[in-house]
Amino acid sequence: QVHLVESGGGLVQAGGSLRLSCAASGSIFSINAMGWYRQAPGKQRELVATITRAGSINYADSVKGRFTISRDNAKNTVYLQMSSLKSEDTAVYYCNADVQEARGYQYTRRWGQGTQVTVSS
Repeated sequence: QVHLVESGGGLVQAGGSLRLSCAASGSIFSINAMGWYRQAPGKQRELVATITRAGSINYADSVKGRFTISRDNAKNTVYLQMSSLKSEDTAVYYCNADVQEARGYQYTRRWGQGTQVTVSS
């Protein structure tokens, strides 16, 4: 199976920074888009940022100018650099990847288990 593992979450004061990482492993032939989503208690999961293999990037308006998404294709890893953090950023952050497990296979979206980010006021 494909396995995605997030790391880098934690507790930070408002105005601080964190860097999240997510590495994909397992049966992977190719990955197109990778991204970050987040979910606060009682809320639906929402998009934070996405990046294609070629480097096309999309950010949610709420994080634009504060967060930076990047990836290392050789390592099947996506990163999220978060700066100027606000209490509203508190959530579980999930990474995802559109994975092709072998040549000729369909791409399927896979998700990590999530990492908690808590921003204190």
